[in-house]
Amino acid sequence: MSKAIVFIHGSGDSARVWGAQVDQFEGHATYAIDLPGHGERADTLPAQVSVLDYARAVHEIIEGELRLAQPIIAGHSLGGAVALMMALEYGADLGGLILIGTGARLRVHPDLLASARAEPQPTLYRDLAACNDFDIMGQVQDIRLPTLIICGADDRMTPVKYSQYLHQRIAGSELRVIAEAGHYVMREQPEAVKQAIREWLARDGGPTVL
Repeated sequence: MSKAIVFIHGSGDSARVWGAQVDQFEGHATYAIDLPGHGERADTLPAQVSVLDYARAVHEIIEGELRLAQPIIAGHSLGGAVALMMALEYGADLGGLILIGTGARLRVHPDLLASARAEPQPTLYRDLAACNDFDIMGQVQDIRLPTLIICGADDRMTPVKYSQYLHQRIAGSELRVIAEAGHYVMREQPEAVKQAIREWLARDGGPTVL
């Protein structure tokens, strides 16, 4: 059976952000999940969390609910950080990574943090604070998984240089820069993103698991 793909959304989002990607890859089961406190999933985490906390929560969902063997983890922004952390913590349990609009460090502008903190919905601030504290620039070279990196050429939140850094340090990774797209590249250029993933799956994500 081909490896399943688990999609993880970014800060303040939900599984719905992946509507254009779910069920689009023949031979690969796809699952878009909500992080705790997002979408339809109950909040089981404290008011302050780290990317590692989210990575542990996703690992529990994959192991306990989905029961998947060596899935490919696809993550956008915060979700990409979660995927990277999962690769470091649970690499032997994973089959590959698809990193979209993310980086090894995700600094958040202080004005954006302050604005999110004033919002009545606390999960956005919690997400952005977790991003702001995230930094694996010194560890990313330890990742040893087939990896596809995708970014929008016009992304200002996680600029192309963030993806280039990942590409330079994750051995054997592939980088695809999508023209005329910003941070939400999978929504802005869904066909280009799907094509990039399909081509990569045919090469690096194709091996089956028993």
